[in-house]
Amino acid sequence: MTPQDISKHIDHLKTRYADLEKRMSDPSLFTKQKEYRSVTREHQQLSGLFENYARWSSALEGLIDNRQMLSSEDDDELKEMITLDIESLEVEVVALESKVMLLLLPPDPNDGRNIMIQVKPAAGGDEAALFAGEMLRAYTRYADIRGWKTSTMEYAASDLGGIKDAVISFQGPDVYSAMKFESGVHRVQRIPSTESGGRIHTSTITVSVLPEADSVDEIDVPETDLRVDVYRASGPGGQCVNTTDSAVRITHIPTGVVVTSQQEKSQHKNRAQAMRVLSARLLEHKQQEEAARHSEARRGQVGTGDRSERIRTYNFPQNRVTDHRYGVTSHDLPKFMEGEIGSMIEQVTNIDCERRLVELNTHE
Repeated sequence: MTPQDISKHIDHLKTRYADLEKRMSDPSLFTKQKEYRSVTREHQQLSGLFENYARWSSALEGLIDNRQMLSSEDDDELKEMITLDIESLEVEVVALESKVMLLLLPPDPNDGRNIMIQVKPAAGGDEAALFAGEMLRAYTRYADIRGWKTSTMEYAASDLGGIKDAVISFQGPDVYSAMKFESGVHRVQRIPSTESGGRIHTSTITVSVLPEADSVDEIDVPETDLRVDVYRASGPGGQCVNTTDSAVRITHIPTGVVVTSQQEKSQHKNRAQAMRVLSARLLEHKQQEEAARHSEARRGQVGTGDRSERIRTYNFPQNRVTDHRYGVTSHDLPKFMEGEIGSMIEQVTNIDCERRLVELNTHE
């Protein structure tokens, strides 16, 4: 999009902004929590868009003015000062343009939510379980870098120190918008520590990013739709965990979704944890059904986030991680596995933003 195209689009959005302000002044909106959240979120996004657009426009004007001054200036000292200003403004323009592009897009209804991330081995046996544990560690380290809070909802260890299945809750600003592109099949290529012949093996794991349901999502789960089983927990957790029927398995009969929890010593707490995970899964199910009814606009787009899609390859011998959906490659795999995944997330987000903007302009 050219600056002129963006300016025209901004003018169009100002009409939408005025409509939102009118709706926010209606006292009845406060009694409709779901609509209120949607309106205030869009209003906040547009406010941020207008603010960053004004800063971007100002920086562009400053850049043009400085370039004109530089072309007509003879004083070497002043030319040096103007050149430094130009370099600073060029960096600012690129950063602000990225923000404006991102904010131009319609808000994702899940962007304000906390999330649950489930990591499971797929193909590759023990090696897949080990890599699943390493990816979970990378995600939790990234959460520490971002200042997010994490808590373990479910964790089942494998025999060699990996994981069979784990669900971790991530809470904090922008968790969904940052992590939503992690959903899918992750492939690892390396020589396993258990491989004496030094052959490279290929294994896969699956990552699911589930937006958490909240009180205004209207996820109604009647008790008659649930089958609740309790059983003795297994694995680490102390004597009390292993000798009482504290573990809980909940089956949602209409959809067949099954969740378990055995992290806590209390059956009551495990049931509460399992219900949180179940609510997130039912919200995902509901949103997938809604998306299927409106899928035409997104058909053919790369990077849908579907868990059956192979999204990334981690090639240890070549020190390379590649995101296949967006053609993004990093050549510092060790740092990536230590949680420094922000650069790839930012690149993926920006490319997805550009694709969605093209799609948006095509349909206007």
